[in-house]
Amino acid sequence: MEAQYQPQKIEADAQRRWIESAAFKAVETTDKPKYYCLSMFPYPSGRLHMGHVRNYTIGDVLARFHRMQGYNVMQPMGWDAFGLPAENAALKNGVPPAAWTYANIDHMRSQLKSLGLAIDWDRELATCRPEYYRWEQWLFTRLFEKGVIYKKTASVNWDPVDNTVLANEQVIDGRGWRSGALVEKRDIPMYFMRITAYADELLGGLDTLPHWPEQVKIMQRNWIGKSFGCEVHFPYDAASIGAAGALKVYTTRPDTLMGATYVAVAAEHPLAARAAANNPALAEFIAACKRGGVAEADIATQAKKGMNTGLFVSHPLSGEKLPVWVANYVLMGYGEGAVMAVPAHDERDFEFAAQYGLPMKTVIASSSGAYETVAAPWQDAYAEHGVCINSGKYDGLDFDAALEAIAADLQAKGLGSKRTQFRLRDWGISRQRYWGCPIPIIHCATCGDVPVPDHQLPVVLPEDVVVTGAGSPLAKMPGFYQCDCPKCGQPARRETDTMDTFVESSWYYARYASHDCGSAMVDQRAAHWLPVDQYIGGIEHAILHLLYARFFHKLMRDEGLFGDPGRGENRLDEPFVRLLTQGMVVAPTFYRDAGEGKKDWFNPAEVDVRMDERGRPLDALLKADGLPVTIGATEKMAKSKNNGVDPQLLIDGYGADTARLFMMFAAPPEQSLEWSDAGVEGAFRFLKRLWKLVHDHVSAGVVPAYTGGELSAGLKALRFQLHTAVKKISDDYSRRQTFNTAIAAVMELLNTLSKMSDTSLAARSVAQEVLERAVLMLAPIVPHACEALWTALRPDTQLLDQAWPQVDESALVQDEITLMLQVNGKLRGEITVAQSTSRELIEQLALAHEAAQKFMAGQVPKKIVVVAGRLVNIVV
Repeated sequence: MEAQYQPQKIEADAQRRWIESAAFKAVETTDKPKYYCLSMFPYPSGRLHMGHVRNYTIGDVLARFHRMQGYNVMQPMGWDAFGLPAENAALKNGVPPAAWTYANIDHMRSQLKSLGLAIDWDRELATCRPEYYRWEQWLFTRLFEKGVIYKKTASVNWDPVDNTVLANEQVIDGRGWRSGALVEKRDIPMYFMRITAYADELLGGLDTLPHWPEQVKIMQRNWIGKSFGCEVHFPYDAASIGAAGALKVYTTRPDTLMGATYVAVAAEHPLAARAAANNPALAEFIAACKRGGVAEADIATQAKKGMNTGLFVSHPLSGEKLPVWVANYVLMGYGEGAVMAVPAHDERDFEFAAQYGLPMKTVIASSSGAYETVAAPWQDAYAEHGVCINSGKYDGLDFDAALEAIAADLQAKGLGSKRTQFRLRDWGISRQRYWGCPIPIIHCATCGDVPVPDHQLPVVLPEDVVVTGAGSPLAKMPGFYQCDCPKCGQPARRETDTMDTFVESSWYYARYASHDCGSAMVDQRAAHWLPVDQYIGGIEHAILHLLYARFFHKLMRDEGLFGDPGRGENRLDEPFVRLLTQGMVVAPTFYRDAGEGKKDWFNPAEVDVRMDERGRPLDALLKADGLPVTIGATEKMAKSKNNGVDPQLLIDGYGADTARLFMMFAAPPEQSLEWSDAGVEGAFRFLKRLWKLVHDHVSAGVVPAYTGGELSAGLKALRFQLHTAVKKISDDYSRRQTFNTAIAAVMELLNTLSKMSDTSLAARSVAQEVLERAVLMLAPIVPHACEALWTALRPDTQLLDQAWPQVDESALVQDEITLMLQVNGKLRGEITVAQSTSRELIEQLALAHEAAQKFMAGQVPKKIVVVAGRLVNIVV
């Protein structure tokens, strides 16, 4: 064993042995229980960042721990490789997105391997490979034929210069983020997945996931947004509208129906179009509304604007005529594209009515009182449930009673009924971008939209394509879109839209189980490995990715891909049993003002920070010129703030084990981790101390670990600490998943060992036991160093063959115990007694203790409280 800890050599040797022995290859042919550990796969951006290091280290720690616990472990890796960033990089660098993506994958794979992850690399996949997305297209055709996927016209953000749909976050101040052009609302045909058909199951399924963070489940429940209310029909006023019919709205507050004073419709609503036909001013207003974004959050915060259409509808219960307004806060894609406006009991309606002088009528008496008129500013209390007032026959009814009565009256008149509704909307998966999975549909003038037959799949995306940023290149490539209709054989056109990249990431976890299957999306191995036992990823994926993955899982289940539950075969309703959402890696920021509201950001490595005696920053100087820089907030590592730390520099300088140890020790996994150069140095020093402890021990000769025999009190105490640590650390890894406390317990144990001066054979056998178990308990976190240390401690054996250490219960039985000594509840000392000491003798020893005599000051005790095994409290 080398005297010095040399991480680069140790890690290279260990990784070479793991590769040569195929140590982490997952197999199905075993009688061991399975454990599928999965971290969310990365986008191949080109370089690892510290968030990657943390995410994949957490997963690796759990995978290695469960391997030692006797599980058959699978931990795969792949690449979420489609998406707009590749097109942007291609534009910037003048290379095809495919070439950029594959080069990045190669580089990031080598970086991940340098971390020593226990990954089965044979299962690696990239979502941009035809052998992967072929099955996505196959499932698309099945779902299209069943009607689960359908086509409809939808309102989108359209960039008229780049000729593409923009996501809401790509619209900045009403302009396209890249072109700067004013964004338009445009109605275009798109493909949708009917996720709303699974809304109830997606909602109910959250109750079957006890090992998911409650925060994530709440976010999903709110996103699905199940609500109970009424559908209400407002009959058209024939005189003003000139047609029969009714305006449909959905409301969760039917108890406020008698307070409706107008109705508002979206700019795209048919009534708005009818009113604008002979009203140029209204037509221009509607056009302006359509140029706005479609993000619900943006709509909620923007100034409320509207125009009166001159049309009227009738109140379904009172018969009163209500004006119809076009309002920019009403979205066509939500509900019926219309709202009944109750300004006294809805904040948006109140703001709109106050701006345009529309009437307000209070019809609910809430905890804030019964207001005959509404005072500005609008208060939250007006939205409370309460008792109906100013509502005729419904006066005095509470919410539930009013809902039932009003719904019954609406139904009797044929103008509405009770209805359950979801906030969740069907998933629009069409994207007018190139670098994505082609949608397998052929448009035929005679046959309509025809799914691509199985034998023609995959529809391969051409990879040697240079993007220009002006629309999708596929729409300009006759070689791609010209084809024959599979049904009638006539010339037809292939769909040039691609799928939302969330589709690829919604089923990759299942493909890992059947990574090399060429005849099906998944095979019987999926039923063996699924569901994923542990899933790890950022909280930012709490809603869309996790919700879509749960939805996709149910789609695949219903296609019979996981077995036939009707025959008693495996039924898989949820994809992920346990979810860990790790916190961000954050670091301080430093900058100088650059004028015009801009800042020049400096990396923490470029700055010297002066601290006070409590370790608080006083000021910071740029190393390059010695001049001050401003200390900004501590924020998530990001290129935009230049506060990232290159993981490769850390690995090259200190080794992967130091990086892994720091990441696991600095904070519990679910909390944010603040970067600290001092913390990295501390992790490195600990590994060097561990190495020296083992080196000094084995240099004196390896001995068998303690298995029995007489021990001194000091050695018994050390074994008590060891096996108490084994018990605690096992729980830290498995149930609590708090690796920082596990590391701290090992550190305390080794500190105790380092202070031991006993060199007897018994002492050396206990030291051997402590070191062996310390190495085993650290092995999931620092596997390279621990493998070398294990070989030194137990020559001719392999660490990867070792089981997790077991607790020796006999070591937890103490001959002596130490009790805290309190006087009037305050700690004044301690006493050591035999485990079998009687209560009476404990009381006598406590009263005779010097500290007790001092603080009793001659007073007679009123009582003595003995808590077995813990303390004695003398009350005077």
